[in-house]
Amino acid sequence: MERSKSLDHVREVIRTSHLSYSTEKSYIDWIHRYLIFHSNREPGEMGGKEIREFITDLAIKRKVSPSTQNQALNALVFLYKKVLKIQLQDLDFKNSKIEKHLPVIFSREEVNKVLSNLKGEFHLMASLLYGSGLRLGECLELRIKNIDFELDAIIISDNKGENDRSTLLPHLLIPLLKRQIEKARIKFEENMMVPDFEGTYISEVLETKYPDAPKDQAWQYIFPSRNLKADPRSGKLKQYFHHESYLQKAVKDAVKKVQITKSASCHSFRHSFAVHLLEDGYDIHTIQKLLGHKNVRTTMIYTHMLINNRFNVRSPLDR
Repeated sequence: MERSKSLDHVREVIRTSHLSYSTEKSYIDWIHRYLIFHSNREPGEMGGKEIREFITDLAIKRKVSPSTQNQALNALVFLYKKVLKIQLQDLDFKNSKIEKHLPVIFSREEVNKVLSNLKGEFHLMASLLYGSGLRLGECLELRIKNIDFELDAIIISDNKGENDRSTLLPHLLIPLLKRQIEKARIKFEENMMVPDFEGTYISEVLETKYPDAPKDQAWQYIFPSRNLKADPRSGKLKQYFHHESYLQKAVKDAVKKVQITKSASCHSFRHSFAVHLLEDGYDIHTIQKLLGHKNVRTTMIYTHMLINNRFNVRSPLDR
């Protein structure tokens, strides 16, 4: 089978499996590289041996990170198991072990310094990362319906539109958030006047479940991107949220401006949320629920951060 036809078949299976567009791009790219690596041989004629050779080349010659190796391996396992329906009996290749590092956190003073150097949307988004413990993607993808002002809560939804968890809505941010939601509503009304506008982006699974959602005001993004964009799958003109780099660059510039030398990022706000709650005496299981960790062991890493910051030991040099 021609390579282009093979990849079209993979793309079709990915879409019927309701995987995200970013996953689709990633899997197609890795499968494409895999076929080129093996001189465009038919994938059905290959198996575990060829996969090991490809992943080994990535690790040794190209020196890609363990997480990238795992991403490539996942794409190829999907190809054989889901697309070709071939069981990889001879694949004993294990996922590369990813080294775990202690998260980078801000002190409370550093949080204030960074936030004070962010303006407008940037300030509100970063404040939500710290004040609510949101992941960057969760913040960018917030919809109007996710904010419950009566309960002072932010509802995080999963990919199927179900409520995944709720977390804190800081009182300090309520006026700013209401103003931002009003801006989003005005933006939506302007979009509705654009010819061919098909509403806000939602996944195919959600659009099947909630066909009226794209043009429902409650489903609009709180932080919509400036320009409308065609859906790469359907071609329909849609409203998307900002790319991650939108806030990442602003935070990076603010960190540099206040002369913080640690390798801090947007995620440092979420880490700081957890550690500062621990410092304030809140229990680990409450923090686990607010962060949305499935296993409390994931949350326990923050107790190590707390201990590392408070040795309660006097250095012999200070004597």
